[in-house]
Amino acid sequence: MQAYTSLLRRVVSCFERPVWEIEPGEVDGMLGSLVAAGRAPGTRRQYLQMLRAFHAFLQHRYAAEIRVRFGVAVGDPLDAFNRLRHVQDEAPARGLPPTAERVAAFFTFTRARLATTGDYRAAARDYALLRTLYHSALRVSELVRLEQGDIHPLLGPSGKLHVRFGKAAKASGPRPRWTPMLDGLDRILAWYQADVRPLYPSGAPLFCDAQGHALKPGAGRDRLARLLDTEGCSRPERFTPHALRRACATHHYERGMDLLAVQQLLGHRHIASTMAYVRPSHTFIEDAWRRATAGALTALAI
Repeated sequence: MQAYTSLLRRVVSCFERPVWEIEPGEVDGMLGSLVAAGRAPGTRRQYLQMLRAFHAFLQHRYAAEIRVRFGVAVGDPLDAFNRLRHVQDEAPARGLPPTAERVAAFFTFTRARLATTGDYRAAARDYALLRTLYHSALRVSELVRLEQGDIHPLLGPSGKLHVRFGKAAKASGPRPRWTPMLDGLDRILAWYQADVRPLYPSGAPLFCDAQGHALKPGAGRDRLARLLDTEGCSRPERFTPHALRRACATHHYERGMDLLAVQQLLGHRHIASTMAYVRPSHTFIEDAWRRATAGALTALAI
């Protein structure tokens, strides 16, 4: 509720008169100021959604009282160009996630650093953290809340991670899920828990700072950015933690994982969200055709 009212105050403060008197041009001005301030498209959508919800509340509850007291009808300040769906469409399309080859090259670099770095403890932690981020397709906010007890190596063929604080949908609260440790993640985390985590103060957090406190989401993003700087990669080769999550989903799908399985891995409630994450390579159709025809030719040869 506090976050809700805080956003409402910020939205209302964008206007110099009551909400029921706002006109579409003033909404354009609000959006323009948010763009000038460098606010992301998602933030602008939140402002519009809040304005729309609060205006609907006034219209349904207090329209008659506002008309009597102020002599005005509660109109709609959101015209066809500022409806939520239009602002959502303006968000720039996400590019392709890093390829499997690019991710492999990055992890080869970070692993090689372990033998030469002056701070082995931090470098090994960051290596395990980012490998976990990629192979489990977790969000950074979910990853940093993992505890050592959330690793269950005996569940399933390769063990599972218990994501107890999965991202909530609106106000539904955390949605826990079980995520399999695929592509050797079970061995990476076994090494990390045996050889690296004991170098830090004891405690529940799986990935912690020098004082033993759980890392903040911003720390994970910062560590990745610094490693990319150290690697000296070009700007097109850089990626974010969220791009690693999208890369994991895409690479599994390219290798033949069912889209519903990818949905479960990502923790999405709706398959449409998963489809927006999966961005196969430009040669995905050709590669699928080669695999299909190769299988058919093999069957004919037999």
